[in-house]
This record gives sequence, structure tokens and C-alpha cells, in this order.
Amino acid sequence: MIFIKNGTINTITNGTIVGNILIDNKKIIEIGSNIVAPLDAEIIDATGKLVFPGFIDAHTHLGLWEDGMGFEGADGNEETDPITPQLNPIDGINPMDRTFEEARNGGITSVCTTPGSANVMGGQCIAIKTFGRRIDNMIIKNPVASKIAFGENPKSCYGRDEKTPQTRMAIAALLREHLKKAEEYLEEIELYEEHEDHDKPEYDMKMESLIPVLRGDIPFKVHAHRADDMFTAMRIAKEFDIKITLDHCTEGHLIVEELVEENYPVVVGPSLSERSKIELRNLTFDTAGILSNAGVDVSLMTDHPVIPVQYLPICAGIAVKHGMSTEKAIEAITINPARTLGIEDRVGSIEVGKDADIVIWDNNPIEIQSNVLFTIIDGKIVYKKN
Repeated sequence: MIFIKNGTINTITNGTIVGNILIDNKKIIEIGSNIVAPLDAEIIDATGKLVFPGFIDAHTHLGLWEDGMGFEGADGNEETDPITPQLNPIDGINPMDRTFEEARNGGITSVCTTPGSANVMGGQCIAIKTFGRRIDNMIIKNPVASKIAFGENPKSCYGRDEKTPQTRMAIAALLREHLKKAEEYLEEIELYEEHEDHDKPEYDMKMESLIPVLRGDIPFKVHAHRADDMFTAMRIAKEFDIKITLDHCTEGHLIVEELVEENYPVVVGPSLSERSKIELRNLTFDTAGILSNAGVDVSLMTDHPVIPVQYLPICAGIAVKHGMSTEKAIEAITINPARTLGIEDRVGSIEVGKDADIVIWDNNPIEIQSNVLFTIIDGKIVYKKN
């Protein structure tokens, strides 16, 4: 049992109060100014300190590309087949990688880890906590999305070997082809479930993994930098009546009206990086603020290891410098990614009943000089400064 005393608590969803938080059995039990600390509680005096929910990175490859490991630690791209929706990061993440410790020491308590973008269909995406030895015990939700990719990455991966896809047309065609196959597979399953005399289709792991997308349980997490790639993703989403999130959204500031009208969630970033390829030529930190100010639901990402995950708050701070409001920047690394990932019932804000993922700061967390004093994940102190 932990009692956080007299902190300035930014709940995210219910304003800011000066008060106390009682944590027990991994959950937030009480929040308020008149709570009395139980005799057996560990007390953290947060007087003069800022208390926030743990931050959430909506798009990383944490644990799939291990720090300083080169080829041996690279488990994010299966570059033998452009269609691999059946792959799951749970079988590739190493939670012993030191970047997990760096994440929680920097106030990042949850992340979405995704396969890379070499493949048109790269695999499933999972939401995990940043503390633990065994990945099975760190899962928040599996899967939260299915990864697909447009543009340069799949083109360069397969085109250099004169394999499909070499063009954007082929990327879209492969998506349509396999979504159609998955629709037919699902139809056969439903007929089998409804009619005893109908044969059960032969098990197909790829098609099985796409059923949650077709049923609307999870979205496609769309790797797209260029505006035309985002429009192709929207076109296909409408054709198959599926949900998507637009990740990277590098040229989002060029198509603001369309993004407002379409109302898909976007995950912007990594903005604190070089323009390493042609489709990043319009990369700017202005994008998040422009879209947020227009009413688009914006989350921020590091795309770790592109930007080390612990610098997510710095990315939010730079977004504020470039026009995003402080409130929206904080939401973009708390409640917005939680909602986009479908895990807002557990994380993303400080509310009674939610997971006790709480970080205590000595200053505004999106200012570069600020320090994490305590990180709490699932009601356990996992980092304490000094």
C-alpha cells in the first residue's frame, strides 16, 4: 500500500488538484484532499511536486531492436515475406533490454510495441508495461492493432531483390488481396458456426490474425509518411469497413482539412530525427500542433529506437514550442494514446480503479530540466531518484 501525500495531481481527465492518492493491490483506490493515510501505508511526501499518470508511447519497437546488439538484437522485421500479419511481438521482445529501465526512469510506464515497416502486413501490435522480467506478465492488451506499411520501406525491402512490392500500386493490391481472402475465410467460419452441416475451413494463421481487424475489434496501425499514402490507407479502410490509425503522419500538416473530415486518430512522429529518406522531406515539428489545433486526435511517438523512448516528454515539449498547447501535448502522451490503443480503462489518467501507474516530477515534465523523482507501475515503486 502506497500513500502519495500532498502532491499537485494532474489527473488529465478531471483537472488538477492538490491532494493525496491511495494505492493498493496495483490500483488507485482513492484520490482527494481529505484522505487519511492507513497505518501500514508507505508514505511518499509529494509536497511541492507534480504528480502525473505514467506516460504512454503509442508507437515504439521497444524490446524488438535491442540496444547496442546489432543483427542479434534485431527482431522487428521478418524480411522473407511481405505478408506476415500472424507475427506477434510477444515472441520477440526481450524485457531484459536496458531500454526498458531507461523508459521507466524517464516516466514512460506503457508503450505500444509494433513490428517494423519492412512488410506490407508486418504483424500484430501489443501494449505493455515497461517493468517486468517476463513479457507475458507485462501485457496490457494483446493485440491492440495490426501493423501495415505504405511507401518507401516495403518498396525498398522487396524491390531491391526484384520481388513484389516494387511499387505503391503493388502495396495496395497486396493489402486488398489478403483482406479479401480474410473476408472469405471469416465468412466460411461464420457459416460453420451457424450451420452444423457446413465444413470448417482449414486453419490459416494469417487469416485468423486478420479477423479482429475485419470485425472492428482492433484497427490497422498504418505506417504512412506521405499524404498520398495516407489517402490510400483511408480508401482501403472504407472499402473493407475497417478501423485505422495514421502513424507517423509526416505530411499531415499538408492535408489538415481532410484529416479533420475523416476523423482518424493520428500518431505523429518521430519528429526529433533527421530527414533520412525522401518521404521525410516535409518533416516538421509543426505537424502535431497544427493538427491538434484543428481538432484532430493527436498522440505522439518516439518510434524507439529512432528516438530513445525516454525522450517522449522532450518531444512533447518541442511540440509545444512549435505551436501545440501544453494541455494537448500532455494529453498526446497520456489519455490520447490510451484511447487510440483501446486501453483507456486501465491507463492514461489518474482515476479511481485504474492501474496505479504514476510518476512524480520535480517540475513540468515536458521541460528539459525536469527530473523524475518516483516511477510507480502497478502499485510498485520501480524507480526512485538517488
